[in-house]
Amino acid sequence: MRWTLKPKPELSVVHSLAKQLNVDTIIASLLVQRGIETYDQAKKFFRPSLEDLHDPFLMKDMKLAVTRIEKAIRSQENIMVYGDYDVDGTTSVALVSSYLETQSSSITTYIPDRYEEGYGISYQGIDYASDNDISLIIALDCGIKAIDKVAYARTKGIDFIICDHHRPGDQIPDAVAVLDPKRADCEYPYKELCGCGVGFKLIQAIASNQGLCINDLTIYLDLVTTAIAADIVPITGENRVLAYYGLQQINQQPRIGIKALIANLKKEALTITDIVFIIAPRINAAGRMKHGLHAVNLLKETNTDIALQYASEIEAYNSDRKEADKTITQQALDQIIEHKEEDRYTSVVYQEDWHKGVIGIVASRLTETYYRPTLVFTKSGEKLAASARSVKGFDVYNALHSCADHIEQFGGHKYAAGLTLKEEQYGVFKQKFEEVVATSIDKKLLTPEIQIDTILELDQITSKFFRILKQFGPFGPGNMHPVFMTENVIDTGYAKCVGVDEKHLKCAIQKNNIIMNAIGFNLGLKHGLVTDKQRFKIVYTIDENEWNHKISLQLKLKDIK
Repeated sequence: MRWTLKPKPELSVVHSLAKQLNVDTIIASLLVQRGIETYDQAKKFFRPSLEDLHDPFLMKDMKLAVTRIEKAIRSQENIMVYGDYDVDGTTSVALVSSYLETQSSSITTYIPDRYEEGYGISYQGIDYASDNDISLIIALDCGIKAIDKVAYARTKGIDFIICDHHRPGDQIPDAVAVLDPKRADCEYPYKELCGCGVGFKLIQAIASNQGLCINDLTIYLDLVTTAIAADIVPITGENRVLAYYGLQQINQQPRIGIKALIANLKKEALTITDIVFIIAPRINAAGRMKHGLHAVNLLKETNTDIALQYASEIEAYNSDRKEADKTITQQALDQIIEHKEEDRYTSVVYQEDWHKGVIGIVASRLTETYYRPTLVFTKSGEKLAASARSVKGFDVYNALHSCADHIEQFGGHKYAAGLTLKEEQYGVFKQKFEEVVATSIDKKLLTPEIQIDTILELDQITSKFFRILKQFGPFGPGNMHPVFMTENVIDTGYAKCVGVDEKHLKCAIQKNNIIMNAIGFNLGLKHGLVTDKQRFKIVYTIDENEWNHKISLQLKLKDIK
């Protein structure tokens, strides 16, 4: 691991903020590092307000979208709410369809089959709409590159409204409205919404036209927050406000479907991390192993018994997903070793029978192992399909753009993307991708980095200090848990490896007569560094540990040197 200590913020700004907020300089320093330099900025950070959400009509084409939807409702047109099969797509469809169903009985939902239709808007979906007399499709979390599909729909008398957050290509589809804050000509102030976030702005706009206020829409924020967490968008600005109130909704009044998913969970309050590791994989499992509509049905269900039954089925899909993920990851690792590709700048692997639903997870696993831009391919019909994952600081979307001559289609983000290509292009593409990455990546990005906010002494870790730190949440990209470093510590002598295969390290850290318990997940191999009263330094976050109904502060070690 590369340890990088963030630059110290300007002292005069830190002291001024500490005085205004009546907090110590460490808290003030952490805030300034997050771009918070004034009392008003701190107030917005610690007390997010729904009033701080932007006017949805600032988004390019919003008025056109609302006008068309209002006309469709008035004319009792059939409307299809169409979305991708992942968490962002299925939550978007559940959100927009359940809102529109309060105004019209002519709403239907559609999620493409991952295996039959693939990602995004499909000709099959448009044909289904045509066969069922649907004249308006609202596409969520997809569609920004669906030029031909939107044109095809138009020949069948079907209008499109696109709500997406992926990067547009050179051309925008000829739809009635294209809502995407990443459009070059869109002046919407916040660019990092997820697909469900764009869907929420759409219903916020419709609701405001009907005289409703933002507080009338908080019941939908559990869905938005689930998508924000799962899609790993920055939890800054507008996303922070949405996530803050969405977590309240999940913890106080979750919809019946989410309640069913977490029924067996013994946790007082769920965090963004819990959504990422508990709720999101289960919602995703439906689209990965069976069909995304199962997730939509669960998220919209109002009968507890039926919701519990759906949740049980999704739990089974998730177990199958885990098994497939484990097997394929091992096969992919074996392939890299067998072909002696451990020293390349990229990992590109392919096997035609790998389960398409888990190749994205496998790509993430390989990135964790070898820490380099990664592509996992499988056979999909006549073509090969892949999921791409990147390392921090390297734009895999741009790298794929440089290989466009060998690709049929691709789309996504800086750190995650998807693509398809012809089988005969696989070898030449693999070589080209390696060349592009090798010549453009900063070599230090191939070593994982731990960014350290500041140096801290153990006597500065108090319950009051931790209480304020907790209020920095919700945590996530753009607002990560503060990371600290303490030097010259020793273990009290009871350090031991714990867990399955003794992978984790449990110890008690001591300095200047202060002792704190610590746990280092996957740091079992570092046990030798902390024995025999050796001095070492640690990087960690601060957490609470509950044992025998007693809560105490503990250090969550990220690395030891």
